[in-house]
Amino acid sequence: MAARAAGRPSALDRTRALLEPGAPEAASHRGYLDLIGPGPARSTGPAQDLMLSGIVPRIYERWWRPALGRVAKGALGPGMADERRIARLLLGLTPGDTVLDLACGTGAFTRDFARAVGRDGLAVGIDVSETMLARATAQTANAGFEQVAYVRGDAQELPFADGSFDAVCCFAALHLFADPFRALDRIAAVLGDGGRVAILTSVRGRSTALRSWESLLEARSGMRMFERREIVDALEERGFGDVRQRLTGVTQFVGARLA
Repeated sequence: MAARAAGRPSALDRTRALLEPGAPEAASHRGYLDLIGPGPARSTGPAQDLMLSGIVPRIYERWWRPALGRVAKGALGPGMADERRIARLLLGLTPGDTVLDLACGTGAFTRDFARAVGRDGLAVGIDVSETMLARATAQTANAGFEQVAYVRGDAQELPFADGSFDAVCCFAALHLFADPFRALDRIAAVLGDGGRVAILTSVRGRSTALRSWESLLEARSGMRMFERREIVDALEERGFGDVRQRLTGVTQFVGARLA
């Protein structure tokens, strides 16, 4: 990454300072903080196994994620550039903000958020996949960002202190978590007052035929299909207000602000 300004802590050091007391020792590994260490990461099924592989990260940004997104969002749904724009709008990012990209993958959204928060802000990506993070750190270094840091950790059990972030993004991941509502608990905890959340996840269709296909998809892939009000209600139960939801295909964009 580009050399940081004199006297300015590195993004990794700034991120290490946000970890909750009692978090595992954050070893610096290949340019990111590793809170998991050696050994296989926990997987919820075949869909997440692919994210942990060495093949998918190489094609993730250019082919894999756009193709799956197009199928899930429908032919008229937003593309990847639109997704990043929607995320920025829902998060309301401003220079100096601290933003968390949950299940960041190869870091495309993390880097986009870094541009929005500027050099005085901090964009942190967290993911469980070593192969995804290896690619994320390499691409971020090539782009010259000094306000980006990555963490290998459990996105469901966010290892950060309460009130650490101004905004949290979780796009295309919540439906893969073993306990997505625990993840929402932790998102609410790590946000400060007025903190914003942006979510892109699954949603069930209306037709009986589509629901049969969705049930098969859940059983075979480990993905969860949420009911139409399930995420909205869960956020409101956790103290979020100004909840906005947009449905497209079998996906939903949801944004909210912590009261």
